[in-house]
Amino acid sequence: MVLEQNWDKVFKQSDKVDHKKVTFKNRFGITLAADMYMPKNASGNKLQAIAVSGPFGAVKEQSSGLYAQILAERGFVTLAFDPSFTGESGGEPRYMNSPDINTEDFSAAVDYLSNIDIVDPEAIGIIGICGWGGMAVNAAAIDPRIKATVASTMYDMSRVTANGYNDSANSPEARQAMRKALSEQRTKDFKAGTYELAGGVIPKLNGDEPQFVKDYFAYYKTERGYHKRSLNSNGGWAKIAALSLLNTKLLAYADEIVNPVLIIHGEKAHSRYFSEGAFEKMTGKAVSGESAVVGNKELMIIPDASHVDLYDNVEKIPFDKIEQFFKANLK
Repeated sequence: MVLEQNWDKVFKQSDKVDHKKVTFKNRFGITLAADMYMPKNASGNKLQAIAVSGPFGAVKEQSSGLYAQILAERGFVTLAFDPSFTGESGGEPRYMNSPDINTEDFSAAVDYLSNIDIVDPEAIGIIGICGWGGMAVNAAAIDPRIKATVASTMYDMSRVTANGYNDSANSPEARQAMRKALSEQRTKDFKAGTYELAGGVIPKLNGDEPQFVKDYFAYYKTERGYHKRSLNSNGGWAKIAALSLLNTKLLAYADEIVNPVLIIHGEKAHSRYFSEGAFEKMTGKAVSGESAVVGNKELMIIPDASHVDLYDNVEKIPFDKIEQFFKANLK
């Protein structure tokens, strides 16, 4: 594994933090690559730490790295990692995803952070962005070492895969049609000896696309967020990667999460219902169109924000709130 040592992020490097590339293995033996950010001249007491990943189909040089660097400026040790099968991380074949393995990736990051001298092993949290928001919530349900969790602009990837957007294809017939198509794709891929890609974000706009598609284009396909290793910026996931998401419910045990969870979503995001659904699953309290706190679970709706605004719009990402949440709960 050869990691890029030059600064190739889509955001500027901060002079307030130290940065280095690191690797670690998950329990499946896959080597993950990550960027670790540390406050400059950190010394004395052990620090709180945060592992960050997402969005779904992005790499650590994009949104997750931005979150990690800004939070390191605020005093945390942070780790932005590429999930298994993507970016600079290992795993074959490439461009696959798995609810199990990608949930495990968060726990593997906790393994690594727990064994760094500068980190307090009892003060580790995680952030999942977009589709990795669902993976982060799933990780919080299985791993009590995760003392606090933030899901930002989250997708429940199992729900959207199995049910379609806004649950518009939530029927046995629709799912069976998808199973048939994906199984036929498996046969085709085996014969070809390769895995056909689904395509990333639409390569060209006609002008009549939904606003969220235009927003994805504006991030992944322009200088603002394009990265050569990003799946969404290029060829996308393998088509058959969707099989496991079609057959797994990510949030099955979200109602049993004991530690604090903060869910953040944009008021105008097409995906807001995923966060509202996750919050309801955790608390049993339905909330629509407003922020809410139930016990140690909080849903924060950002006024006038879209889904992609919470990728990189530092005027709308509530970093003050995120900092406050982690400093209060990582202890």
